[in-house]
Amino acid sequence: MTLAPTAANAQMLQCAPFARMFSGIQLFGAAASWWNQSVGKYLRGDTPAVGAVLVFKAIGSMRSGHVATVTQVVSDRVIKITHANWSIINGRRGQVERDVTVVDASPNNDWSKVKVWFAPIGKVGNTAYPVNGFIYKDGSKSTAAAVQAVQG
Repeated sequence: MTLAPTAANAQMLQCAPFARMFSGIQLFGAAASWWNQSVGKYLRGDTPAVGAVLVFKAIGSMRSGHVATVTQVVSDRVIKITHANWSIINGRRGQVERDVTVVDASPNNDWSKVKVWFAPIGKVGNTAYPVNGFIYKDGSKSTAAAVQAVQG
């Protein structure tokens, strides 16, 4: 006898559809492609801002890249994000993690590499992941207005 999985067990969220829904940024496809897709649609930069999407580059262990939405700017080198399909929680991936810590691990404080909270070890991981930067939701602002909004 084979039992069908329950809806709760079968649901696995991918990062890109979740980030689109959570942030309101309307980009599609693999997470790593969001950076180039955003040209002409949204402003981009290397300064974190609440509501912006952090775009991770595709690497061997993350062939499709990753995207996450900034929920809090804690300091110039620490932010909180909400994202899906990062940590293994209760033995499975595809779950949402809210307000987890991300640390700027770049040598020039430019957010080009980050370390991310990893639930299985209960702390920020040791791997520094390369990122493209941040996509800002309000693409209708001028570049100067967006920079001012991001920098406070």
